[in-house]
Amino acid sequence: MSKSRKTLLERLSEGPVIGDGGFVFALEKRGYVKAGPWTPEATVEYPEAVRQLHREFLRAGADVMQAFTFYASDDKLENRGNVAQDKYTGKAINQAACDLATEVAREGDALAAGGISQTPTYLSGKGKDAVQAEFRKQVEVFVENKMDFLIAEYFEHVEEMEWAIEVCKETSLAVVATMCIGPEGDLHGISTGHCAVRMARAGADVVGINCHFDPQTTLRAIKLMKEALEKEGLKVFLMAQPLAFHTPDANKQGFIDLPEFPFGLEPRICTRWDIQKYARDAYDLGVRYIGGCCGFEPYHIRAIAEELAKERGRPPVASEKHDPWGQGLRMHTKPWVRARARRDYWEQMNPASGRPCSAALSQPDAWGVTAGDDDLIQRKDKTSEEELTKLFSKHQNGS
Repeated sequence: MSKSRKTLLERLSEGPVIGDGGFVFALEKRGYVKAGPWTPEATVEYPEAVRQLHREFLRAGADVMQAFTFYASDDKLENRGNVAQDKYTGKAINQAACDLATEVAREGDALAAGGISQTPTYLSGKGKDAVQAEFRKQVEVFVENKMDFLIAEYFEHVEEMEWAIEVCKETSLAVVATMCIGPEGDLHGISTGHCAVRMARAGADVVGINCHFDPQTTLRAIKLMKEALEKEGLKVFLMAQPLAFHTPDANKQGFIDLPEFPFGLEPRICTRWDIQKYARDAYDLGVRYIGGCCGFEPYHIRAIAEELAKERGRPPVASEKHDPWGQGLRMHTKPWVRARARRDYWEQMNPASGRPCSAALSQPDAWGVTAGDDDLIQRKDKTSEEELTKLFSKHQNGS
């Protein structure tokens, strides 16, 4: 990090920091990531695709280039028959991710962050030492590459999150911690507020929520975190990186329980105007690290940057090709489209799905399994046809 480049905590103390968007979903849609494993071997297979997505988020206004290291622990890379580990090694995938994020971050005034996430080792009940060994291998790569800060994200259990924070705190880097939970708390029944307290007491500098739920559900959960932190007198920055999908019908496990996950979620995508509202609501709540997760494309991040342009003191570079609230539509050939060049039109518009008789909400699968259940013991081999038949039967029976 150059001497002139402000740190994450310095930037947060001055105003909002905008995160980037969802890499695994964006790159899966583009044909570079496999749904199921969701692992980031694209950093070595298709580095230009990852580099380009980083650049699009940077142009859209992101202040952070998060290395594409989601699910890049060795145990996850070799889980369920994935060949990424044998072919490339976890260290090579993480190293390539650091190279790409740092390269693009230095093209602007952005920070580069290394990230770790929940592990199959934890779900399989192998204990703290084994779980932390997985984290430590990734963090060592981030430290070697002089990443600007660390992110522990996408944790369903606060116990594993605490173990992750402990490993991150072995370094001198700032630590950001976000769980993929909603207002009901973690999957072992720990309340959302208490999760925040435990993250802060473990040493996180920034706490919050990412993934699994839509912006408004996420902000309701962060409000609970804020209240609990204030009650305990703990001072940390707040962070939100929700889905760009509407999930009012999701239960405790979020969008993974929705029958549309992962290939039928497009009708639920948030509009850029939904995201501008989210950005304003998050800022007014006191959230200062504001970004997105799965479903967030560069135009969603641009919406955040445009909404908070005054607070940041600048619009995103991408605004040169986009006028806030559609003012460019004044140049459209059709008069009825020109009439839409106003904020109140887009704020009041209720998008249609275009699907006759489509359902408004879905029934979540709600199997209710979490760490400690036999069905979640992770394996290296692919699920067999016989095992799939049993799973189909469970699904049909609603159990």
